[in-house]
Amino acid sequence: MIDIVAISLENEMDLVLAHKRSMKVAEKLGLTIATQTTFATAVSEIARTVIEHTNNGNLKLGLEPKTHGYNLTAYVSFERDVSFTNADEGYYYAQKLVPQFDTGETDGLKFIEMKIGLPRSLNLDSNKITVIKDSFLNEPPINAYEEIKKRNVSLTKKAEEHEEEIRRSRIIDEQKTEFISIASHEIKTPITIIKAYTQMVKKVSVDHCSAHVKGILEKVDEQSSKLVTLVQQLLDVSKMENGSLLYSLEVIELNSFITEMVNMMGNILPHNALTLNLGQNAFVNADRLRLEQVFSNLLGNAAKYSKPETVVSVESAITDGFVQISIADQGMGMSSNSIKSIFNKFYRDHGVLKTHSGLGMGLYISSKIIAEHGGKIWVDSAEGVGSKFHFTIPVYKLAD
Repeated sequence: MIDIVAISLENEMDLVLAHKRSMKVAEKLGLTIATQTTFATAVSEIARTVIEHTNNGNLKLGLEPKTHGYNLTAYVSFERDVSFTNADEGYYYAQKLVPQFDTGETDGLKFIEMKIGLPRSLNLDSNKITVIKDSFLNEPPINAYEEIKKRNVSLTKKAEEHEEEIRRSRIIDEQKTEFISIASHEIKTPITIIKAYTQMVKKVSVDHCSAHVKGILEKVDEQSSKLVTLVQQLLDVSKMENGSLLYSLEVIELNSFITEMVNMMGNILPHNALTLNLGQNAFVNADRLRLEQVFSNLLGNAAKYSKPETVVSVESAITDGFVQISIADQGMGMSSNSIKSIFNKFYRDHGVLKTHSGLGMGLYISSKIIAEHGGKIWVDSAEGVGSKFHFTIPVYKLAD
C-alpha cells in the first residue's frame, strides 16, 4: 500500500481527525461527495469501535495498486486480544458501507482493511500520487489537537533516535573496553619479559660492557617501565569501565603515608624540589596501592609540566570531616577549556600533544579512584602560572 496519511487512534479526539482526513484524501483523489462521505463514515465507525476497546490502534489511509488502477484503502491495526461482539454496531455497519472489508492477523496484531475501487477516469499515476502525498505532508494541522499530536510524535521520534544513539554508543564502548582489556593483557607479558631480561643483562654486564652499551640498556629498561605503566593504566581503565576494579581497604595514618610518598617521589623526580606542609594528622580507610597511584600521578604530572629546579608543594588540611590534599606546581598551567576536560578519559590538551608523552589516562583513573573512596578531585590553574590539584578523602578518625 502507498501510505498517504497515518493517525494513531488513542481517544475520541482522533475520531475527528480520522473522519476529516478520510474525507480529505477522497476529495483530493476526485471522488464524489457521496463516495467521500461513505468512505469517511466507514473509517470513523471502525476507528470509534477500536478506540472503545483500546488506546493503541493505528489508522493508515493510502492507495493499493491493482491490475487496472488503484483501491482507496483504510488499514486499521490494533492489539490481538481485542475482539468485537454484537454490541459493536459500528463494526457491522462499516461492513455494509464498503465493497471490500477484510480482517486478519499479522505480526502479532489484528487488522481491518477496507477498500473502495477508484474509477479509471481519475487517471491516477505515480506523479499525481506523489503530489497528493506531498500535499498532506505540507498541510497545516486541522485543529490544535492535531498540532500538539504532531509535535509529540516528533519529540517521541527524536527521543527514540537519541536512545538508539546511546545504545549504539554503549555497545561501541563495551567493545572498545573489551578490546583494551584483551590487548593490554596480551601486551603486558612480552613487555614484562623484555624488562626482566634487560635487568638480567644489566647485572651480568656490570664489568663487561662499555659505558655506551650500559646507557642503551638503561634506556631500554626505562622505556620498558613506561610501557608497563601505560599497559597497567589501560587495564585499570578497562576494569573501571566494566566495574571489576577491586579495592583492598585498610586504615592508613595519612601524614606518615604522605611523607613516605613525597620522599619516594623525590628520588624519582630529582630535578624538582618537593616541599611538604602537613596539617592535623588523621586516619583514612583507603586502598594503599591505589592511593599511591593517585599521588604518583599528580606529583609526576606536576614535575612533568614544570621546568627543572622549580618547586612542587604538597599540603594537607582537615575540613568538615574530609582530609584535603593539594599539590601545586609552578609549571605551564592550563586554559579554562582544559580545566573542564582534564579528568575526561583520554583527554590531552592540544598544546602538549607534541611536547609531552602520555595517553591522557592518569587523571581519569585518579578521579575514579578518589570518587570511589568517597572524595572528589578538582584543579585550579592559570596559563603560565601553574596548577594546583586538590583531592579529598573522608576522615576515618582523627589521630591523637
